[in-house]
Amino acid sequence: MIISYKISPFFGLKLLWVTEITQVKENCYFVDEQRIGPYSMWHHEHHFEETPDGKVKMTDIVNFKMPFGVFGDLIAGTPVKNKVRFIFESRYRILEKIII
Repeated sequence: MIISYKISPFFGLKLLWVTEITQVKENCYFVDEQRIGPYSMWHHEHHFEETPDGKVKMTDIVNFKMPFGVFGDLIAGTPVKNKVRFIFESRYRILEKIII
């Protein structure tokens, strides 16, 4: 599956981001990877496991690299890492409200 987004990874700049679901193990995990976008590499694993109380625990493992190597890290690395962290923390808060 190919998914296209419009994102603003830094400084209000709007970019096209295309990811592909590259691996799926039903009820266990799926992986999305960037095909076009702002990162030189994006690999995102979504893992699911049933908890003893019958709920589902979701764990994200995200690895990404900024473009332009060390220069990209110096210019935007910390703000982008903070924004990615904020996005995932916000998603967890929203999901908790919906599910509870």
